[in-house]
Amino acid sequence: MAKSICLYFQVHQPTRLRQYRFFDIGKDSHYYDDFANRTILKRVARKCYLPMNELLLGAIKASKGKLKVAFSLSGSVLEQFDRYAPEVIESFQALAKTGCVEFLSETYYHSLASIGSASEFRHQVLKHRAAIEQYFGQTPTTFRNTELVYSDSIGKLAYEMGFKTVLTEGARHIMGWRSPNYIYSNDLVDDQKLLLRNYMLSDDIAFRFGTQGALTADTFKDALDAAPGEVINLFMDYETFGEHNKAESGIFEFMKALPKKVLADKQYEFVTPSEAAAKYNAVAPLSVPNPISWADEERDLTAWLGNELQSDAFNKVYALGEKLAILNDPILWADYGHLQESDHFYYMCTKFFSDGDVHKYFNPYDTPYEAFINYMNVLSDFEIRVDEAIETKQ
Repeated sequence: MAKSICLYFQVHQPTRLRQYRFFDIGKDSHYYDDFANRTILKRVARKCYLPMNELLLGAIKASKGKLKVAFSLSGSVLEQFDRYAPEVIESFQALAKTGCVEFLSETYYHSLASIGSASEFRHQVLKHRAAIEQYFGQTPTTFRNTELVYSDSIGKLAYEMGFKTVLTEGARHIMGWRSPNYIYSNDLVDDQKLLLRNYMLSDDIAFRFGTQGALTADTFKDALDAAPGEVINLFMDYETFGEHNKAESGIFEFMKALPKKVLADKQYEFVTPSEAAAKYNAVAPLSVPNPISWADEERDLTAWLGNELQSDAFNKVYALGEKLAILNDPILWADYGHLQESDHFYYMCTKFFSDGDVHKYFNPYDTPYEAFINYMNVLSDFEIRVDEAIETKQ
């Protein structure tokens, strides 16, 4: 039976906060660590974005357009590309011109607005759609929420904005005995199709490549052959290539060889998410009453909202939404958006063991408590600015 392979990459860099002390509150409203943001963005561009985009462009041309891939780029990373590495934008635009790359829709600020505020969620999705149209000349038709966060109700929100195709995680506690290698439908909206990440095969590349010396294009093709189903969804962070797995690990050679190996077998084809949704019917509705994600062993929201620190910070920032709605201040709105980035809450996670190691790798703070205190200091200053703006307006 023919099989389709759907390759999707998440591209995001957070807008990191500088060390913001209690005594800065009310006195200094520059919140961002510009040096760290520039340094890290330029490093990842050099190690990952530019070489991987060049590799994919060559592979698409070599395959005569048979290799298809999809990306979602957060608004936060697009802003940093513009500021620090415009050549990366140009390399993504070159990919867009091939006609073999689909750009997906998401929240502009890589936020958890789908949990915190439906109105803010809609605002960010529309803002992101406009950015993708501006940069790449595409109007996204497929939605992928921050960190693949999804529930029936979130899917319905996306459907009301016109998205009939959504990407999410093939979480074991949701799937049970079912395979993620088929298309399913939203339990609340029959007409919305769900593409589910095959986390075992995706994580073989994203997290286990460096520890699995035997993982080659040949062995991975064997794993694809053994997987039942119609469409195998390989979703991962783009930073997997060259950043998380260094060039010397052989990750680029693996990705250069894989499309050739797959396409040499006539039963396979690469598809974009929208092509997969058009080609295959949903085999069954999938009930997801509580939000899932692609993070950690639990595949839920505990990476961002699993302790009191995270909940306190999350509730406080979204409580400001009504005040912001009164104002028409683009600077305040931009800061409000960046303060919603999910990374800030991720840094406050107190998990241990294997998940804790993953969190520590991405965390610029020594402890979750430092992350919380720094964030709340910034938020306190931001709230003062909002209140002063409202007083001035009255």
